[in-house]
Amino acid sequence: MNPMVKAEGVCKRFGSLEVLKGIDLEVQPGEVMCIIGPSGSGKSTFLRCINHLEKVDAGRLSVDGDLVGYEQRGDKLYELRENEVAQKRQEIGMVFQRFNLFPHMTALENVIEAPVQVKGESKASARERGVALLHQVGLGDKTTSYPRQLSGGQQQRVAIARALAMQPKLMLFDEPTSALDPELVGEVLSVMRQLAKDGMTMVVVTHEMEFAREVADSVVFMDGGVVVESGPPEDVIRSPKHERTKAFLARVLKKD
Repeated sequence: MNPMVKAEGVCKRFGSLEVLKGIDLEVQPGEVMCIIGPSGSGKSTFLRCINHLEKVDAGRLSVDGDLVGYEQRGDKLYELRENEVAQKRQEIGMVFQRFNLFPHMTALENVIEAPVQVKGESKASARERGVALLHQVGLGDKTTSYPRQLSGGQQQRVAIARALAMQPKLMLFDEPTSALDPELVGEVLSVMRQLAKDGMTMVVVTHEMEFAREVADSVVFMDGGVVVESGPPEDVIRSPKHERTKAFLARVLKKD
């Protein structure tokens, strides 16, 4: 069985700034990996590379055995056309810090837009699944509400339902609770906990250490564009080996 995500020597730079300096990691099907680390360590950039929102400058990145954004012919890599990349991207759901909902559409319309417009699914079928997904994230009574009528936590849960509507094999979460008021964080994390229980493969960039401790199968600590330490949460969070990991966790856990 292929790893769901496999990164081999992944590098990314923006001009003279080297953001990723040779990332090697694997995420197995059904695994929840949490990526932690200070701001500017390359976590979000790596997540965006997984679905080719950012192009890697060196190394290889594959999802479920297929190279991301490229195909190999002989010993050379060729970049896929944008429509081919978009096709592959349909299999990867992504939830951002900001909810990015269409303000002029109801919660249900936001959820069914991509399946209808991108996949060509019938409106009736998309609606039926969209209603079920909104129930799944605890918003069955908000199908006709507009984003402005919803709290931040509710908007983020609509965003999760919207990503799930494309029936992805992999879900990426980029600090999904960092834009929320503290009292709304729990409702989003509980949806993510249930997804993990249901066996969804997830890569989560987060600063929620309790969530990482409780839900992650593996935790990766990144700093300065490299993986400093990785392993089960009890090793990385409870008994870190590296001084950089210890210093970071001392700061973060003190805030908690």
